[in-house]
Amino acid sequence: MLLQAVHHIAIICADYHRSKAFYTDVLGLQVIREVYREERDSWKLDLALGDQYVIELFSFPDPPPRASRPEACGLRHLAFAVKDIAAAVQELHQKGVPTETIRIDPYTGKRFTFFTDPDGLPLELYEQP
Repeated sequence: MLLQAVHHIAIICADYHRSKAFYTDVLGLQVIREVYREERDSWKLDLALGDQYVIELFSFPDPPPRASRPEACGLRHLAFAVKDIAAAVQELHQKGVPTETIRIDPYTGKRFTFFTDPDGLPLELYEQP
């Protein structure tokens, strides 16, 4: 098997409209397709970053909460590359999204920080100038 790329990341949210606003209005991802699946009482929102399909945002009735942050078994966090981390953090703060202190990756020397989506999913900004 020869993997070519990561195709997408699936995220289940508790409040679909709140999470949709977060990923589109706050983070700026673009809507590709939005479908209400009546038989599941579930929304499926396909989101792109630039021209790359990256996230499937799902809603389901009464999903269980995340086990712990961020060291639960399974997906730890989702990281986004930014050119200027200080500017990105400032923009998040202006939109009411708190972030952790900017830190330095001891192995690469690059700056990074964490914040969370409306359901507490850890998200990372990683500086790639």
